[in-house]
Amino acid sequence: MDQKIETLIKVADTKNFTRAAKELNLTQPGVSHHIAQLEEEVGAKIFIRNRKGLQLTSEGEIVLRYARRIKAMEEKLLVDVADAKNHQLKLRVGITHTSESNKVAEVLARYSNENVGVSLTVITDTINNLYNFLDNYEIDLAIVEEQPHNPKLGYLVLGSDSLVCIMANENPLASKSAITWKELRKEKLILRLPDSETRKLFASSLKRISESIKDLDIIMEIDNIATIKNCVSNGLGVSILPLSVCQEDIRKKKLKALPIKNLSMDRQTFIVYHNDFADQKILQDILQMYQEKSKII
Repeated sequence: MDQKIETLIKVADTKNFTRAAKELNLTQPGVSHHIAQLEEEVGAKIFIRNRKGLQLTSEGEIVLRYARRIKAMEEKLLVDVADAKNHQLKLRVGITHTSESNKVAEVLARYSNENVGVSLTVITDTINNLYNFLDNYEIDLAIVEEQPHNPKLGYLVLGSDSLVCIMANENPLASKSAITWKELRKEKLILRLPDSETRKLFASSLKRISESIKDLDIIMEIDNIATIKNCVSNGLGVSILPLSVCQEDIRKKKLKALPIKNLSMDRQTFIVYHNDFADQKILQDILQMYQEKSKII
């Protein structure tokens, strides 16, 4: 890798020339020279100093973004060549917290188990971060609940899902076939965090029928889906979650899931990849496994 690229990334991460020099085993003048060379090459100032310390300029943000992409692609190049020599394939897959909690993770594990020489590294993050990782070639595939709008990315529809109101089987409302907005307002709710896609979809769906999430009695906000389901099954409140993450709990009669009357909260799950992703058969195999698993459930 070009030493100047590595220096830029290290300075941006440490926000300190001296610390960057120490971690790179360079002198501080050497680090300064690398940054000066980059600034001359791109024709723009990359860093400025102000009261907050060392800061990237707007042009510097762009240079850094490409620098990280170059680093990731060079690392991927070396890994892919080494894997090809050893007849192995290593894939980095990013999934959301929802996908982590439903059959997606199991399908990925089964795919790796049934294909000799294939190993998967799976990371969990937000949709926005996963798209950033994909854009920078830090992951090969992303499984997300939001369709990409970047023309450089392709996608397959993995499946469909919908948000439902989940509750303990002992809840008096559990005998109903659906819950009304009026009934929901009387319940204590345990919800995902405001920046989660599940929460955003719920809020936007309410807005379409001129209602607000602010009118609900939200007693707790939790990031972890398993923790939410545990709290709900113990009768501490109800929640709004994707049906796909609750199927096993419903089958075991730990939870009951009801739609909310007059409120549509459907969405799709996508496998997203770069248009230059080489092995389309992998995508089709994962899609087929997912669909077969869905039929079993």
